[in-house]
Amino acid sequence: MVVVLLTAFALIAACGTAPAEVQKTALTFPSYENQVRELAEIAAHAKGHVGVFAIEFEKNQVIGSLNADDHFPMQSVYKLPICMTVLRQVAAGKLKLDQIVTITKQDYIGSQGHSPIRDRNPQGTELPLNELIRFAIAESDGTASDVLMKLAGGPEAVQSFLAELGVKDLIVRDTEQALIKDTSLQYRNYSTPRAAVDVLRVSQGEKLLLQYMIESTPGAKRLKGLLPAGTIVAHKTGTSLTEKGITAATNDIGIITLPNGHHLGIAVFVSDSPADNATRENVIARLAKVIFDSALKLG
Repeated sequence: MVVVLLTAFALIAACGTAPAEVQKTALTFPSYENQVRELAEIAAHAKGHVGVFAIEFEKNQVIGSLNADDHFPMQSVYKLPICMTVLRQVAAGKLKLDQIVTITKQDYIGSQGHSPIRDRNPQGTELPLNELIRFAIAESDGTASDVLMKLAGGPEAVQSFLAELGVKDLIVRDTEQALIKDTSLQYRNYSTPRAAVDVLRVSQGEKLLLQYMIESTPGAKRLKGLLPAGTIVAHKTGTSLTEKGITAATNDIGIITLPNGHHLGIAVFVSDSPADNATRENVIARLAKVIFDSALKLG
């Protein structure tokens, strides 16, 4: 596992450190229009709203796009920009990775939300900052996300960080606790697939974050589901509850390391779908496989 992760870091680091802001231009490949039809056919199986965007970072070339500028509820995908904001403050000396953070019972999200920290430590606990980040990314812990957002300075700090990077159309407004209490709020914590890939491009400069994204356990059947065994995928999922037969969000965004060492940034959002979980995840996996194969053909 250590060898695999170190190899992954070396490959991703080959892209260089994170740019001051996201790059604005990208070219499409020759068979792009034909592929859009194929992506749309796959997306139709979700019977909802599906968005996809993918760029081969080294060539800055669009590999796939479908509804790339539409708004989709992020759910736990939004933990990625929250953690990136915290890490930027670590780099600035405002926070330290080894500083101990106290988490009280009052910090815990409601029982409907996913929180291994809460479940393992019902009376509260103390954790180093880097472990909180690991919980938020690798285990998608909602309590960790809320504590990190508070440490960063709230949603305003996250939006300020994204604005500095030039990332638009990704909005973080509410805590996990608020989202649990009022599920309608998820629609105002949104991203476009294009904006999510912009964030992924910047995340390449954070080796610790990439490690946790590679170790992430949720969503094994989404982006990674149909890719060749051993393919390195640094990713972050997001999933809503199913209410009245409709699932508002089934998402996965990530950086796929291609066989030639290049990197594919991809975001797939499935929203307002009546399909079952297996179908929604299979749609994400099939979309990722088509885009992965298109990237291979480019060489």
